[in-house]
This record gives sequence, structure tokens and C-alpha cells, in this order.
Amino acid sequence: MSAADLPPQSREPVSAELFAYLATDPVADLLGIVFEDIRPGYARARMPVTHRLLNAPGTAHGGAMMALIDVVHAAVSNSHGTLAVAQDVHTEFLSAGVEDDVLRCEGVEISRTQRTGVFRIDVFADGRPGHPDGKLLATALARVFRIGTPLLPSAAQGADA
Repeated sequence: MSAADLPPQSREPVSAELFAYLATDPVADLLGIVFEDIRPGYARARMPVTHRLLNAPGTAHGGAMMALIDVVHAAVSNSHGTLAVAQDVHTEFLSAGVEDDVLRCEGVEISRTQRTGVFRIDVFADGRPGHPDGKLLATALARVFRIGTPLLPSAAQGADA
């Protein structure tokens, strides 16, 4: 799914202030994760698979892929400007990433109520020969509890419920 596939209300990017807040995750910085797009109900980031992110057999470590999923999950679930906390993430690993892959992770909101949200988060390997559009490596179904507290002081009056 791309931003063009989103409902009209989700096609506009979040404010620069909210983008900066969501994109400055210390774990993201540690792993080299860079956000490309955050919109209400959608987030996309990339992470290079470096030698330090490989497991003993030489493929992308599942923990590194899960961290990428979790960072994108945090961004997409908080993309409405109010605090949401993870309750569950179920991940299926479908294929292994390899060194020098650039992993593209996209999170999409499936359902949102006043108190909960459900998201699909996919990880693709970009730039591999024979897979120019990205090979699906992992897919996750994630759920949050929406606390509703505004993330930014400037948004306290217009917080999304």
C-alpha cells in the first residue's frame, strides 16, 4: 500500500512538528532507521541491513526486523497526534533479509476506535536483483490502546479523540 491508496483524509502528511517528534526515536537512530513519510494512519521508514544487524547464519537478525516493525508501529499508531501504546504485535517472518538490503517498512491503520487501533505492518527488501519492487520479508498485525493524551503541547486543544 502507498500513500495514494489511503482514504482522502489520510493523504496529507502530518505536521512538521509531529513528524519530527515521531521520527526522533532513539532506537531508530541507533539502528539507522529513517522515516520517509508519516500521515494519519500511515508510516514508512527504511533501515539498511549492515553487518552489525546480521545473525550467526549471516541473514538479517529477526530482532532487528522486529525493532523496525515496532518503530514504524509506534509512528503509525501515534500519527493522529495522540498517545497510543502497544498491546500486541504478531509477526510472521516470510523470508530472510541479507547484508546490504535496504528494508522498507510500511504501516497502515486497519481499524481505529476511541480506545483501540489495529495496524498491518509489512517489511520489504528493496534493491535486490530480481525483486525491483521489493520482496516481502515479514508481515505483522499490531494492536494499540489509545490513551488519547496529546503528544504535542500545541495540539492539546485540538486533540483527536
